[in-house]
Amino acid sequence: MDLFNNNPNQNLLPFDGEVFLSQNVLNIAEIDFFYHTLLNANFWKQDELIIFGKRITTSRKVAWFGDFNYKYSYSKITKTAKLWTPELQSLKKLIELKTEESFNSCLLNLYHNGSEGMSWHSDNEKELGENPIIASLSLGAARKFSLKHKFKNYKVDIILESGDLLLMKGETQTKWLHCLPKTKKVTTPRINLTFRNII
Repeated sequence: MDLFNNNPNQNLLPFDGEVFLSQNVLNIAEIDFFYHTLLNANFWKQDELIIFGKRITTSRKVAWFGDFNYKYSYSKITKTAKLWTPELQSLKKLIELKTEESFNSCLLNLYHNGSEGMSWHSDNEKELGENPIIASLSLGAARKFSLKHKFKNYKVDIILESGDLLLMKGETQTKWLHCLPKTKKVTTPRINLTFRNII
């Protein structure tokens, strides 16, 4: 199912979760400023994962920020948050205003082109608590974002443009998987900021 939706109050999932898309939450000047500022920042690190007992270093780069030096573990690797930069603090306030939610941390992903993506997973780590609320801001190249139900044969595809905000809440992380599929069609970077709460 392909969804192109500009109604931020419409749930894009048919059942067992809540996903809302708000398009163009940043204007062109804001997108340009934040995209280039973050793209050229010196905090990016290649991500490390442990898969089938082997330590894997990804081409995709990540950064982790928060109100405090939170610890966050996924794929058997623990990361420690850095304190917000002024630009990220500004985006945090904007996202909280748009979503009417509060967040204490943000995981950033830098995909250099379409050869880098994210496989099927749920953000269901214990540090996020039960039914976490996650706000995902996209900057840069447009990419397809897919969700599939864990127990039923149902899939949703969403095109995320630069400046779009995706809000996932309710049972989404419990009942659905999501991924960023790889594609040869995208040759430019995408930055994804996922605002969340560490319990």
